[in-house]
This record gives sequence, structure tokens and C-alpha cells, in this order.
Amino acid sequence: MAKGYLLGVDIGTYESKGVLTTLDGEIVSVQVRPHNLSIPRPGWAEHDAEQVWWQDFCSIVQGLLAESKVDPKEIHGVGCSAIGPCMLPVDQKGNPMRQGILYGIDTRATAEIAELEEVLGADRIYDVCGATLSAQSVGPKILWERHHEPEIYQAAHKFVTSTTFLVARLTGNYYIDHYTAASFHPLYDLAKREWNPELAAPIVEVDRLPELGWTTDIAGTVTREAAAQTGLAEGTPVIIGTVDAAAEAVSVGVVSPGQIMIMYGSTVFMIEVLAQPKVDPRLWSAPYLFPGTHCMMAGMATSGALTRWFRDHFAKDLVMQEQETGINAYGQLAQEAAQAPPGAEGLIVLPYFSGERTPINDPRAKGVIMGLTLAHTRGHVYRAILEGIGYGINHHFQVLKEIGVSPHTAVAVGGGTKNPLWLQIVSDICNTVQLVPAVTIGASYGDAFLAGLGVGVFSTYRDIAQWLKEIKEVRPNPDVVEIYQKQYELYLKTYQQTKEIMHDI
Repeated sequence: MAKGYLLGVDIGTYESKGVLTTLDGEIVSVQVRPHNLSIPRPGWAEHDAEQVWWQDFCSIVQGLLAESKVDPKEIHGVGCSAIGPCMLPVDQKGNPMRQGILYGIDTRATAEIAELEEVLGADRIYDVCGATLSAQSVGPKILWERHHEPEIYQAAHKFVTSTTFLVARLTGNYYIDHYTAASFHPLYDLAKREWNPELAAPIVEVDRLPELGWTTDIAGTVTREAAAQTGLAEGTPVIIGTVDAAAEAVSVGVVSPGQIMIMYGSTVFMIEVLAQPKVDPRLWSAPYLFPGTHCMMAGMATSGALTRWFRDHFAKDLVMQEQETGINAYGQLAQEAAQAPPGAEGLIVLPYFSGERTPINDPRAKGVIMGLTLAHTRGHVYRAILEGIGYGINHHFQVLKEIGVSPHTAVAVGGGTKNPLWLQIVSDICNTVQLVPAVTIGASYGDAFLAGLGVGVFSTYRDIAQWLKEIKEVRPNPDVVEIYQKQYELYLKTYQQTKEIMHDI
């Protein structure tokens, strides 16, 4: 293959990552930047778009170029992804007018969801958008902005998501890919693949939204100003890009119908690629990243964020030990959890610590630890948390089976794959083999490939197979599948029988 490089950068919930690759997928340099999640109030989740999204991007690109000593003119294309869908109002110059309101972990717009369902009709929204309104929906968050910060709303030039913001900073052009736009319900017409002015009317004018396109379409080229801030060469092509989860799916080869990605990140996110469009009110539907492809998506509200919460509040001794010795605190917790038997001796955890997205779509759901006794240890509780997330994943698998689109291949990605116990628990609960690529760089690796596809380095999305390395399997243990099936039924009952109390709280 010809000489040259591809650049991918992904902005995540708690960290950003960038990668520089050769055209055949060899990794030249990787840069990571941790950052904080802002929670100004319970149920809110925000990022400072300037300091987190853009400054991380600039710092990562500068680091990649410095470490690799690659001539920026040899970079064929740039791909961006970021958490999403987010809601950020920007002014005429593209400057943020407030902090970015994040995806479904931000549940502030519950009143706006109810208002839009009343005004537009819940059935009508579902018919046009292929989804019900939830904390993942961007439309209610724009309406929240209109209600609560009217001066910002009126003055805003555009309402964008995180990836759109980055691409606009690089090129001066406002684009969003169809995959991401499909989560801007009730603004996006799923069948027509365009903004719907009629449903948008109570929320925002559609000309204040980004222009629609496919993920690998060229949004523009790096401007002189962006080149000065990043170190990239002026004129470098930039693709429209997508949400981090979709780029992560591409990075491990989830591009063909019947494949599903399970992303173990701050949240669990799943994408199944479909040959034909399918909708169900419990899940999300969208065009996939390429013309003629479709997908169903699912997202839990807390997973890695929940294990992080537990570590930080109930394993401070292990965190201090890690700082002193380098022994990983999560690894220590996993060892403690492994001492507890499957089912954690009767413990059930509902991982709804930030409400829950799919499949229950209940922003008022609460976290529950059920069945505690004096015999339970920290390891029991941590194991029950991992199992609770596993039950949540299985809930989605059962929904997919029910609607006739069970995946034939599951690929696990994300930071959680570093925890073998967690992977085994999920395979046991779901009675499913998980494929785990030996090398997973993440969404930024997918971004680099997508950039190559956009600029013509590759001819088809299936060429990602050339980049994939050794893959291992995590197979379910038949001895514990039955135990987990019984616990899963109790998991479902626990939510149903405590839901009313949660909502009263």
C-alpha cells in the first residue's frame, strides 16, 4: 500500500484518545487525555466543550505529531468521533454558549419529554422517528434550553452534537451523520432520512441544525486557523464522523448484518447491524454508517461509571494502594469478586444509578442493591454489580430475540474487556460466546479507518477486516447458566416490584 497516514480522534466521557496509523492499520502513535465529567445537579451531566472537546483534540493531535515526527502533509485524512448524542448551542463563530449537555446519562429533560408527547403525540413521534422519546433524545434537551435559558436559545446560531462541534472547528462547516441525527428525535424522519420541520416546530427551526450526510462524506478541509491550533496541514480532508460507539464498532469489524458490538465503557452500548430497517419502542433504530445499512442500538445508563463509583467510594484503600504500588484497584476488586459464587449468594443489583435508558427507558429508575445480609462482603457486592450489568445486557438480548433479530456474532470492546471476570459473567448470563480482539485501540482506530474510506484509501467498509488482529473467545460456562437464569428472572421482578417506590422517591 502507498505511503501515508490516517488520523483518528475520539472524545469519550472520561478520557479522549487519538491514534495515528499507516494506511494498512499499523499503529504509529497513540495519545490519551483524561478529563472530568461535570455533574452540576443530580441527573445532569455536562462537558466544557472548549476545554474538554476541543482542547483535548488539539493536545492529542500535537502529541501524536510530536511523538511520531510524521509530516502533517502525509496525513491523508482525519476522522473524529465523540460521545453522543449531545446538545450544544454555539454562536455565529462556533463558540460554545454553555457547557455541552451530554447523552442519555443527562436526564434533565423529563418534563420536556412529557410536553412533546402531549403536543406532538407519542404514537406520531414513534411512527416518524422509529423511537420513543427518552433521556437519549436531543429534541427535548433543545426544548429544555428554550425553556430554561431563553437568552442563549434565542441567540444560538446552531444546536450541535460533540462530533459536529469538532468538525466545525476544523473545517468551518456544520455536518452531522445520519446515524447520529437519528438520535435527535423527534427532529429526524427515519424513513425519509431528513429533518422533519413539522415535528421540529415546537422545538427549533431545522436550519439551526447541522446539515445531514453520511459518516465518510468529506465535511471540508482543515482551515488555516485550525491548522495553527492543531499542527495539522491546512487543506487536510476531514470526514463528517460519527458517535464514539459506532466508530468503536467499526474498529473491531462490526459492519455486516447479524453482528453486534457490546461496548464496555462508562456505559454499556450495543449496536447490531441489520440488512433491513427494524423498529421497536424499547430500542433505538437508525441508518448505520454507510448507505444501504441499518442498525438497532441499545444503551444502559451506567456500567463502567458504576464500577468507578464503587471503587472510588468503597475501595479507597485499594485506590491508595494503587497509587503507592501500581497494583490496579479494579483488578483487586475483581479478585475479591471472584471469591464470591455466581449469583453473589442472593444479591441482586439494579444498575439504574443514573436512571435507565433501554430497554425500560425510565429516567426515574434508581439503583438498587437487594438481598444484603451480614454475610456479604465487599467482593459479593462488587460481583453483584458486574452481574447486574450482565442482566441488563441479557435483557436486551431477550428483546432482540423476541423481535426476531437475534445476532449471530457478539464482539466485546471497551475498557471493561480488561476484566476477564466481567466478560465471563456476561457470557454466562447471556449464554453467548463473545469475541474479544486481542488489540483494541477503540473508537479512534475506527475513526482512522473511516477517514481512509472517506478519502478513497479503501473501496469498501469490509476492508476493515485487513486491520483486525488476533481474536479470542469467551465461552459460557454451562455449569452456571441455569443459576444465572433464575437470578435474571429475580432481576426483572425486582424492577417491576420497586418501580413505583423509585418514582415516588
